[in-house]
Amino acid sequence: MTTQQALSDRGYRPVIVHSREEVDAQIAAFPAALFVDPLTGPITRTALQSLRQAAVAAEVPVLVTAGLGQATREAAYGADPAVLLKALAPRDSEQHPSRVLLIEEHEEIALALTATLERRGMQVARAANDTDAVALASRFRPNLVVMDLMQVHRRRAGIVDWLRANGQLNRTPLVVYTAAVDQAELPRLTSGETVLFLAERSTSTEVQSRIVDLLSRIGTN
Repeated sequence: MTTQQALSDRGYRPVIVHSREEVDAQIAAFPAALFVDPLTGPITRTALQSLRQAAVAAEVPVLVTAGLGQATREAAYGADPAVLLKALAPRDSEQHPSRVLLIEEHEEIALALTATLERRGMQVARAANDTDAVALASRFRPNLVVMDLMQVHRRRAGIVDWLRANGQLNRTPLVVYTAAVDQAELPRLTSGETVLFLAERSTSTEVQSRIVDLLSRIGTN
């Protein structure tokens, strides 16, 4: 089942857009959220940045999905995840780097993602779970939240509630990823033998359902 079908089944009216201009045209209808799913084809950094700017300017929350894979440096065929994330992370000013709140229970994945983001000048604070993320967010004030989709508890997403309560949901994009990573291979990330790369996200029924749950939470005014 596609996410589009799953949204329709929940009573949403998904409108597919392909450009910044089409996003701008939809803003007048007060969309609940902008959902960017690069599954159907690659999206450029410039396009992502443009979509995010249009949505943030119109105060529409942004949810982006991604997939993470693990491979040797030579075999990693997708882009570095930091390329996607840097395009999405708003900055407070030229003097202040983007602040990324990463919610990831596996330390090896968290360390690998943190290293690649910090190399591109972003600050990263990591929480092992959604509950810890809420406590951390109040001190760190993130302008991008990145989390493993499986960390989003059904019917409850504390970080989403925190962002909304603090007036930050409409200007803090959320990226949720599914990780196709073998836990036995995780130590190789730490040693540098393998790297994370952007891959196709999972499309299982469970994943689609979690994405729609999260969208319905984000799009609740």
